[in-house]
Amino acid sequence: MSKTDYSDFEDLSPFELKDKLIEIASSSADRLMLNAGRGNPNFLATQPRRAFLRLGDFAVEEAERSYSYLDSGFGGLPEKDGMLLRFEDFLHRHEDREGTTFLKATLSYAKNHLGVHRHDLIHEMVQGFLGCNYPVPPRMLVNSEKIVWAYLRKEMFGNEPPNGPFSIFATEGGTAAMTYIFQTLKFNGLVKEGDKVALGTPIFSPYLEIPPLPEYDMPVVDIRMEEGTDWQFSDAELAKLEDPAIKVFCIVNPSNPPSAKLSPEDLDRVAKFINEKRPDLFVVTDDVYGTFADDFVSLFAKCPRNTLCVYSFSKYFGATGWRLGVIALHEDNVFDDALAALPENAKKGLDKRYSSLTTTPRDIRFIDRLVADSRAVALNHTAGSSTPQQIQIMLFAMSGLLDHDDRYKNAAKGLIRRRFNTLELNMGVKPHRETNDVNYYTLINLQHLSDRLYGDEFADWFVANKKGYDFLFRLAEETSVVLLPGKGFEVVDASARVSLANLTEAEYAEIGAFARKVISEYHDEYSGKKP
Repeated sequence: MSKTDYSDFEDLSPFELKDKLIEIASSSADRLMLNAGRGNPNFLATQPRRAFLRLGDFAVEEAERSYSYLDSGFGGLPEKDGMLLRFEDFLHRHEDREGTTFLKATLSYAKNHLGVHRHDLIHEMVQGFLGCNYPVPPRMLVNSEKIVWAYLRKEMFGNEPPNGPFSIFATEGGTAAMTYIFQTLKFNGLVKEGDKVALGTPIFSPYLEIPPLPEYDMPVVDIRMEEGTDWQFSDAELAKLEDPAIKVFCIVNPSNPPSAKLSPEDLDRVAKFINEKRPDLFVVTDDVYGTFADDFVSLFAKCPRNTLCVYSFSKYFGATGWRLGVIALHEDNVFDDALAALPENAKKGLDKRYSSLTTTPRDIRFIDRLVADSRAVALNHTAGSSTPQQIQIMLFAMSGLLDHDDRYKNAAKGLIRRRFNTLELNMGVKPHRETNDVNYYTLINLQHLSDRLYGDEFADWFVANKKGYDFLFRLAEETSVVLLPGKGFEVVDASARVSLANLTEAEYAEIGAFARKVISEYHDEYSGKKP
């Protein structure tokens, strides 16, 4: 049993601490390291990727048509005239190849359900794949935005009726979206030093770490979710939002790391509170895990005027390396209202900031300021995600729209939930899922686990002797298993976050057994000290 003191690492961000834990876990040549600390999935969507590759074959053919008389690997900008007919011929010639059926369905769905002309879409797809032009418009390619709009409408609204049009900004993953939002709020004077940011905690650690940075200097107010109510908000916690000094409220829904969605009742309570008590509040909802939840509805659907929606394609489609995300904002929103209400001297300063973009800078919407600010305004003409990224975003979105029977969705949800059951059983406890649990992650409450395994007296000793943090290092050192501390996500109780997305079921069985082994060693220590 290790006697090493690991207290010096307690203040590290969980994702920086991860590197230290990996170093420790990798130190044994006799054991395989099992890293369940990060949420990179080990599953991915293949059909939209195959479609992307087939599209690439056609796109390169189109480029080579322009200079077919040059035998030097030379190509040119694809010609729109006749492209749809040539694409249909391409599909016929390659009908036996994976991805062609998907591409055919993409054009048909876009035409029949979204009113997108097929020749416009295929031209956008070909140019986008080739990356032969700047993103135009910079915020998002026109037809790709319509398809992603429909996807978000399906996945974020559930059975909620439409509540007006919204615009989308394609970003380099959800983390870029977070960065852009805070930057533009600050640049436009919608938040200032000393204003408060409320966070629905526990929460993804960057939300905790960005507001205190010197360029923002914004105090954080915890709006705590209650573990005893399956990580929902109490009335007392929501009442904290009445403080007018709180300008921004950020939540991750389903939560990270508890991995529970807001219940329909809680969602209604939060929306009602904002609508009635804080109609001026800026809300950011990060819904990256919503597609793993049953019957998910976003706060973006319930509280449209106040809410910016951040969504990433990374987890559901297994695309963390692609860096694909979006920001969505309704056209009728409090962000634009707040811009219009700024004092005249502030507006004049912003006129100067955005004067190179238009002769009427005050007409620039908040979402378009996000785009401009992402490139320091001066490079707005080269803003936007790369066009190949946007085409892959669109194909991922289309795969969700075409998944009428939820075959991919049910497979993804079933996979992570089986892993949850395996982990719990091998820790020696009976698996239990609440209605709102998603299980992309699970949060092991070490005090509760100690109680369930060896009783409340041992659990009290475990907490009193601050064994929770030591548990992570012991686990890494003795078993080569890497988990992250709940503390780094503002979890109150001693706990460990386990990603259920990135290892095999057999490996989760090992992690469960190893976790129980380390707890049993603590119990031996406790028993040896009893009179």
